[in-house]
Amino acid sequence: MSQPEPLNRNSRVITQGAHRAPARAMLKAVGFTDEDLAKPIIGIANTWIEIGPCNYHLRELAERVKAGVRAAGGTPMEFNTVSISDGITMGTEGMKASLVSREVIADSIELVARGNAFDGLVCLSGCDKTNPGVAMALARLDIPGLILYGGSTAAGECDGKDITVQDVFEAVGAHSAGRLDDAGLKAVEDAACPGAGACGGQFTANTMAASLELIGLSPMGFNGVPAEDPRKGDVAEACGHLVMGLLKRDLRPSAILTREAFENAVAAVAATGGSTNAVLHYLALAREADVPFTLEDFDRISTRTPLLADLKPGGRFTAPDLTAAGGIRLVANRLLAGGLVHGACLTVTGRTLAEELADAVETPGQKVVRPLANPLKATGGLVILRGSLAPDGCVVKVAGHERLHHTGPARVFDTEEAAFAAVQANRIEAGDVVVIRYEGPRGGPGMREMLGVTAALVGAGLGESVALLTDGRFSGATRGLMAGHVAPEAASGGPIGLVQEGDTIVMDISSRRLDLKVDPAELAARRAAWTPPKPRYTRGVFAKYAATVASASEGAVTGAW
Repeated sequence: MSQPEPLNRNSRVITQGAHRAPARAMLKAVGFTDEDLAKPIIGIANTWIEIGPCNYHLRELAERVKAGVRAAGGTPMEFNTVSISDGITMGTEGMKASLVSREVIADSIELVARGNAFDGLVCLSGCDKTNPGVAMALARLDIPGLILYGGSTAAGECDGKDITVQDVFEAVGAHSAGRLDDAGLKAVEDAACPGAGACGGQFTANTMAASLELIGLSPMGFNGVPAEDPRKGDVAEACGHLVMGLLKRDLRPSAILTREAFENAVAAVAATGGSTNAVLHYLALAREADVPFTLEDFDRISTRTPLLADLKPGGRFTAPDLTAAGGIRLVANRLLAGGLVHGACLTVTGRTLAEELADAVETPGQKVVRPLANPLKATGGLVILRGSLAPDGCVVKVAGHERLHHTGPARVFDTEEAAFAAVQANRIEAGDVVVIRYEGPRGGPGMREMLGVTAALVGAGLGESVALLTDGRFSGATRGLMAGHVAPEAASGGPIGLVQEGDTIVMDISSRRLDLKVDPAELAARRAAWTPPKPRYTRGVFAKYAATVASASEGAVTGAW
């Protein structure tokens, strides 16, 4: 009778045998014992940083995860990777580091896990790019593992209203337009972010956190527990137990990350009015998992999925409000009842999605999640447009407004800073189409988010009368008629690079079109005269990224594919 494979099947090449005495000697130097090294080794990939609230509390959570691993018979080894705060770097050159960091996070976790032959992995995430970054690493490594999101911050309060960092960005626009004085701006600034945790609305971090539960990589209900809720430590410890269970069952990400699971994740994004960044991140994760998934899948799933959760930026409530109402489990339970998610998909708890959703409990009188028969909107928020300005597609979120058509003159800017300055100087008028280009994956490089510009437009009272399109990205806090991820990008010769001041642009959501109304002969002449811009960086990580990054329509992944 054959012996079962040992649980330390990977790490034993590092820790077992006389020839591994030097490795054990070095591990003993930091406190590991012979007993520790005979057990399965579980990597704890932490994205803790002291810069900003999103990941600030992850050190304490890591200790609870490690306690759970030890109690379940494993040996945890914690290591760290990077994180870039989008909210802090927004509107600066530093924001270019944000999307680049997603690749660095995935690469660094993969390197440490492969180098040390971990048997399993628990990933702690918080800020926007840490969520997809750790998921991409898990898909590459395909060892038993899971993701725990650090949780949302509580809403701030100003003048009797709940506010988030979104309100601060919009207050900047109101201040520059003379609609808010210095004291008013300071009051919003001081109140918006009351403690540790990611931005409170259904912005990118909470969008990814909720949908990671639906895709099955995070335990159902764990991510929704707010950052400073006393229960967060308990779910962290439970993750330590769970990963040992995954190891014993040899349940790997490849068994979880099916095409149906990706469809479930996108349904969660659509039903909660989530961030357009989810498109970029799930395209990238699908590539890592070798699952066929395209832009059209997002449009198809969003079209059939009703908007059920009334969440900021388009709605009234925050992520902690959703948790109090019943959580993403309640939203997904409604979707399952309507046949809109695949209940047979496996999750990291070892249970199917349908089994997890059977435990949904709705808080009596809650106002956050609508019934399936009475949604906020009949279709979800993600729309994919194509047309003469976006042959390879672009992404629009319509969850927060009703405007479905805009025709207007182009106001063209080759950097985010130039566009922001124009808004601040009151040079943008109702009816304009703001075009921000050379901010794509290659051209930026790094595909900056445009929250500073979009929030300033809202703050200036132009949110419902101006459209914006860019080959860059948008924050999950963006609202208004905005088309991002325009592909091909300007730096790669895309039509967005040929737009001139005053050209007529038509954005039509119903027909899924984004078009430039310029005579074809004129456009051909412009193309003949166009020359690629010089790279903004010629050395270092930005240059390396720009040289290897794919189009936004392919998830802006890097490397040879």
